[in-house]
Amino acid sequence: MLNQTPDAVRRITCIGAGPIGGGWAAHFLAQGYQVTSYLHDAAEYDGLMRLLETAWTSLESIGLAAGASLDNFNWTSDLAEATEKAEFIQESIPEVLPLKQALYKTLGDSVDANVVIASSTSGLSMTDIQADCATPARTVVAHPFNPPYLLPLVEMIGGEKTSAHTVEWTEQFYKIAGKAPLVMKKEIPGFIATRLQEAIWREALHMVANGEASVEQIDQAVVNGPGPRWALMGPCEIFHVGGGEGGMAYCLDQFGPALKLPWTRLEAPELTDELRNAMVDGCVEMTAGQDFASLSRKMNDGLVEIAKMKRRAKDQ
Repeated sequence: MLNQTPDAVRRITCIGAGPIGGGWAAHFLAQGYQVTSYLHDAAEYDGLMRLLETAWTSLESIGLAAGASLDNFNWTSDLAEATEKAEFIQESIPEVLPLKQALYKTLGDSVDANVVIASSTSGLSMTDIQADCATPARTVVAHPFNPPYLLPLVEMIGGEKTSAHTVEWTEQFYKIAGKAPLVMKKEIPGFIATRLQEAIWREALHMVANGEASVEQIDQAVVNGPGPRWALMGPCEIFHVGGGEGGMAYCLDQFGPALKLPWTRLEAPELTDELRNAMVDGCVEMTAGQDFASLSRKMNDGLVEIAKMKRRAKDQ
């Protein structure tokens, strides 16, 4: 049994300082938490601070929680120090199973068993990650979307040894912390959103490999077609609306046979040097004159406006 209610958590430890770990730190800081980041190497500090400063500009535009401040941030390269007072741990180290298993073994032995440890893994199962952990009941997958400080989704699932109470507690915690947790029915590779995203990605690679579309044309098609709708409704609801008064039933009855047409290729194409270079060159041409910082600002500014719009719509 966890030793405090989700709304009582104030001190969070983020393990990992990359785009995901740093993004989580930014999100929790904006929600008014005290955040300590563990850096594997002190050399990561400058990059982490640049990420936090960039994120803060967007977060200020959306609106910060009471008491939110970058002054609530601390960092250390000492894992024991980073986790000593933690009331919740968000782990975001590289997607290497032995590394994660070793970390969870260490945390399982050293961190109060009542503190939830949530993994940002995008593809590994918690059943595998928790294999060597002495206290696996409090471990859970909590997969965010990048950037975590702007996109609310958190896909959640426990492992075979995770307690149901941990999943329920963590779901409530993320809701309080300003996220949109989605508790999955079972462990599957890639979870839900990533599998859907990868289906589009595979088809995009096929079209480039076969000379059917350019990189820029693919992005134009999404940005000016289904993309704006997806910001408001998921693909199922969109089809339901698209069926008019008949709803989803009309769509399935009318267009069901088209599912057998060769509109998509589920298997990924061979990533040849030619295809790899075509994708790279296409992106370079499409983003000519824009560096990573300017592209990130462009994306973040757009996401901020979408978040504001959705908030206004919800308040109506």
